Formats: sequence, structure tokens, C-alpha cells
Amino acid sequence: MNKIVKLPSLRESIAMVVCLAVWLVVTGLCIGMRPEHGLLAFLIAGLFFFNGATRSFVVALIPFALFGISYDWMNLLPNYEVNPIDVKDLYDAEKAMFGIATSQGVLTPNEFFAIHNCKLMDFFAGVFYLCWVPVPIAFGIGLYFAKQRRIYLHFAIVFLLVNLIGFACYYIHPAAPPWYVMKYGFEPILGTPGDVAGLGRFDEMTGWAVFDGLYSRNANVFAAIPSLHSAYMVIAFYYSLKARCPWWLRVVFAIIMIGIWFTAVYSCHHYIIDAILGTLCAIVGIVLFEAVFMRISSWKNFMGKYTAYIS
Repeated sequence: MNKIVKLPSLRESIAMVVCLAVWLVVTGLCIGMRPEHGLLAFLIAGLFFFNGATRSFVVALIPFALFGISYDWMNLLPNYEVNPIDVKDLYDAEKAMFGIATSQGVLTPNEFFAIHNCKLMDFFAGVFYLCWVPVPIAFGIGLYFAKQRRIYLHFAIVFLLVNLIGFACYYIHPAAPPWYVMKYGFEPILGTPGDVAGLGRFDEMTGWAVFDGLYSRNANVFAAIPSLHSAYMVIAFYYSLKARCPWWLRVVFAIIMIGIWFTAVYSCHHYIIDAILGTLCAIVGIVLFEAVFMRISSWKNFMGKYTAYIS
């Protein structure tokens, strides 16, 4: 196991300063700086230079940092400027495959739940959707501090890989979410702001306005396919099976995973098709990493060195 000295090497120091500078300059010039950008840069630099333990933690979090930067930088080029937006075809496919016959005619599951909902489901829907990023990241950090660094690193890089696959799909096939069709119809309207949709009922019930705050900063409304909400807990659940975890945690993860799948449709943020493709996206990412990348000797050596560095 490599020991990390208290002070970083000159090469490490230069690499960190250059990376932070590039991130801040590109973000500032092309997107616009927000207070959290400066705060995060200060925190990352402070932890990196403080001591070996905090530097190890910062380096371990690089996959999650790249995820956040990649999501933020999608504002550089909206996906609807790359390919046309699918609004009606996706809606028609959902109705053809999963339509529900009612007295009002055939409805998509989203349209059905927009009519048939209750406060109990609204509450649990909000709870499940609040778990979609915090729980996987907390799980990863838990693996790190539980000294399961190899499993942690596999989980973190697969998390990043699945996101990059999903982001690429957003540009290949821009698609409108169900709430967009309900609110605006089938005509694409560029620059449409994010919307809380069915999750607004949770905000009204609790008085927190948490989802209103989250969706007001949505980087891209036309990014329904695949549902990455549906993907994250699949990754967490898989690596909970690989890690040394108590059985009850795996059960909790399975419940949250299924709950998020349901909420994605119930809240009108995704079609069932989106959720299925999101789950497949997670499976593809896991298989690609574990069965393909980890069989490449150069990549396996890199992973070994990365694991040693953060251990």
C-alpha cells in the first residue's frame, strides 16, 4: 500500500491548480459563475492541500466531481441544437405499449396518475425521489470510510460512466417528459423551464418547496430518455451485493430502487419506457466496466494504482 505524504508533490499540486482553473474559467465564461462554484473550488483546494487523508478523499471523489461538472456543462450546448426533439412519437409509443383503458379513453400511465393520486402516495413519491442522488453518493462515501476502497472506486466510476452514457443519449435522442405534453402539447418550445410536475404535491404538503428549487435549475428539460433517476439505485443495489453490507441495507436499497421507478412515472417526470431504458443504461454501464474495461490490462493497472493511492 502506498503511503500518502502530508504535502502533495509539485506535479500533483500543479495538476490540481490547473484542473480547478480550467473548470472555473470555462464555467465562468460559458455558463456563468454561481456562488457554489467558488465555494466548491475553495473546499476542494483546502482539502487537497490540508493533509494526506483529506487529499486521498478529494482524489477519491473525482468521479463524482466529473459527474457534476458534466451535468453543469450540458448548458454549453442544449441537446435540441444537436438533434430534433421527440415529443409525440414517444408519447404514442407509451400509450401503445402501456396505455390504460378508462372511461375517458386510453390514457398513458402518467395521465392516469395525474387524475388518480392520493396524499399518501404523494408523500412517499417525494421521499423516494429525494433519495435518487443522496443515497447512492452516501453509499459510496460509506464504502470509502468503511475501507472498502476497491469496491468504492468501481461503484464511483460506474456511476460516472452510466451518467456519461445517459448524457450522450440525451444528445442522440432529445425527448420531452410526460409533464411537458400535459402542459404544452406536442409542439417543441425551446427554452422551456423545468417543472416540478406531480412532485409539486409533495412541496405543497410539506411546505418545503424542495423540488421547486431543484427543477428550477434543470440543465435540460428535453432529457427524458433514459431516466437516470431510474438508473442510480440500480448501481447502488448491485454494488451493495458486491460489498460487505448488512442484509437490511440491501433490502432498503431494493425498496428505494422500486420506489423511484414508480415515482418517475407517478410524478409525470418519465414514461415507463424512460424508466426501462434508464435501468438498461445502468446494466450496460456495469457490464461494460466489469466485463470489458476490467479485462484490459492497462485499465486494470490504472485501477490498481488509483485504489492504492486512495487507500
